[in-house]
Amino acid sequence: KKAELMEALPSYNARNVSTAPVVVVMTTKKKRCAYERDGSFTTKKEDRWEMFDAGIAAMTFSLAAYDKGVGSCIMGVFDDAKVAEAIGLEEGKTVAALIPIGFPKFTPDATPRKETADLISYID
Repeated sequence: KKAELMEALPSYNARNVSTAPVVVVMTTKKKRCAYERDGSFTTKKEDRWEMFDAGIAAMTFSLAAYDKGVGSCIMGVFDDAKVAEAIGLEEGKTVAALIPIGFPKFTPDATPRKETADLISYID
């Protein structure tokens, strides 16, 4: 399955998958999140809200993995149709992310971050 998944990825992401002992494929169920019972959208974000929730779930999963000493990489650049075919994704679901996980050989230095003051604005 990993070989099939790698065919759906650009080379820089395929490298991450090739060395991972496990690859989690995160999926969403279409028309489940941000929809009313009558099928209308709950917000003006329409169906984009599903990916917001999937992002929160992916982050939470990765943080929980980190807490256990497991490394992860949330990937969103892939051929959706090829991934769906590789895993036999059932009708009505969408691939949201691929998350290769494993035990890292080393912990890289953190990349420079912007100051909090540069990212937050306060409204009086």
